[in-house]
This record gives sequence, structure tokens and C-alpha cells, in this order.
Amino acid sequence: MPNIKDVAKLAGLSVGTVSRVLNNRGYISAKTRVKVENAMQQLYYVPNELAKSIFRHCTKIIGVIVPSISHPYFGKIVESMEHYAFQAGYKILLCNSYYDSKKEMECFQMLRSNKVDGIILASRSVELGNAVNWRLPLVTIDRILCENIPCVSLDNYQGGVLATRCLIDCGCRHLAYISGTPSLHLTANLRTNAFTDTCRKSGLEPVIISTDESDFAAMDYEKKIARLFADNPEIDGVFASSDIIAAQVIHEAWKMGRRIPEDLHVVGFDDTSIARFSTPSLTTVSQPMESIGRYAVDIIIRQIAGEIVPLRTVLPVSLVNRESS
Repeated sequence: MPNIKDVAKLAGLSVGTVSRVLNNRGYISAKTRVKVENAMQQLYYVPNELAKSIFRHCTKIIGVIVPSISHPYFGKIVESMEHYAFQAGYKILLCNSYYDSKKEMECFQMLRSNKVDGIILASRSVELGNAVNWRLPLVTIDRILCENIPCVSLDNYQGGVLATRCLIDCGCRHLAYISGTPSLHLTANLRTNAFTDTCRKSGLEPVIISTDESDFAAMDYEKKIARLFADNPEIDGVFASSDIIAAQVIHEAWKMGRRIPEDLHVVGFDDTSIARFSTPSLTTVSQPMESIGRYAVDIIIRQIAGEIVPLRTVLPVSLVNRESS
């Protein structure tokens, strides 16, 4: 494979002159530039953009770490991040941690060694090790690592209020909430607080079922949903912390012969395509996944440029009424 020395030798120029042509630095005559371009064409030489960018102390690459790109929520956010990064002249280097804290740290190390300009982290691992101490622009999604690292999230508390009020307004008096993983310090945990507060303000006793990371990774909640209905047959309204869970609630209710919404009202969270295509279609809290990706990219690029950025960006949510309520 030809290198810059081969180009310089064929063009009859110094390596330094060829380097100035490739990096467009200093005065270069038209004649010299043509010599270099001709030599590159003859040798089929393509400049190493990563090497050039490292020389200029920037790579125009943003690292992104997510638990799994196959999850509808993360897939939509990554799609948004790639779009807005490209518009700003950046590319993303994507890593799937597969819910493994060790692999997540290996991803961090790989991104750092490849000189990415910054990292956007959507972490669901408990152990983040020394990641927060690295002097590198960093933005998190839906998780506050420490006070000095910017986080983009949504108004999870208001989302929980909207979902719970929807069930109560439908006449439900025995409500259950199927939560995420409470051991992770995610801003999504505020949905549990909102559900509990809203139920008790209405004189209702909330039922809360927690899930764990193995459920999230497998996207399989049917056993816990079946146990919820077996232990609480009076339940007439379910708020699920994701559309994936809510769709499985609908499926489990169908197997039990419970009609939706006549016998059971269901509200999800996210407003992914699952909500529109489930039968019946799912009432859900719509979170702005496209905006989450856009804000995360904007904040990381502003950090890279040395600007002061907001530490907490909280985006609004809305309720989308469909057939399940």
C-alpha cells in the first residue's frame, strides 16, 4: 500500500511539501499541487483521513455507546444522532455494549484510543468505573452520572402523571405500574414517583412491579405480567414503562380473555411503532426521541468547541390517545 513517502518520491518533492498539500497549509504553487495530485493518481494513494485529523487535533468523529441498537428506543435515537451529526460535518462511531459493564468500559477505551472528539453515552450498566474522570467531552442520555456531566432527558415525572391521570379518567380504580430497573439511577425512575403520587392524590393504592436488566435485554416480560394478573385479579388499569411492555400486557390480557379497553385499560411509554401497530393500538406517552438525539449531538459539538453548555436538558412529553384506553 503506497504511503506519503512514495508520493513524495514520485513527485520529486519532500515529504513536508506533500504534507502541506494534503493538509492545505501554507503557500503551495499550482505546479507543485498538480505534481502531488498526479503522483497520488498514479499510485492510487488515498490520504488517511483519521491520521490527518489526529494531526489537526480533531477527528470529526463522535463516539456513541448504547446497550443495543436493536431496541426500538435506542435505534430511533441513534438514527437521529447520525442525521444531525452528519449535518454538522461529523460522523458517529457506534458501539453496542449489550448490557455488559465490562464491554462498556472496553468500548470507552476503544473510542478514547481512536481519538474521538467526544462520547454520547446511553448507559444501563451499574459500574462505570473511571469513565466519568476522563477529560473528554461527554453527554449522557437519561442518566445523571455526576453534576458536571451534561445529561439529555425528558420530563419523566410529567409523563408518569399524564399516563396515570389517563387511566384514572377512564374510570380505573385498581392501577398497576410495571417499572424499569430501579437499581439503575435513571431519570426514568421518576415515572414511578409520578405514578405513586398521582394514585395517592386520588385515594388509590398503587401496585408497582419492578423489572430487571435481564428482562430489558431480552425484551421479555410475559412471566412477570402473568404473575401481576394472578396476584392482583382486580387490576383494571396498567401503566407500562415502555411500549414493549405494554404490548405484552395486551397480549397476556388477550390470552386471559380480558377485553381492552372494556375490561382493562393500558398506557405505554415511548410512542414507538409498536404503539401504532399493536391490536388494539396503544395509548402511550410520546417522548421526543428525534429531539433527544438532536440535543445530544448539539451539546457534544458545543463542548468540543469549548463552549459552556447546559448541564440538564429536559424535554417535554405528550400523551397520545389510542384504542387501549
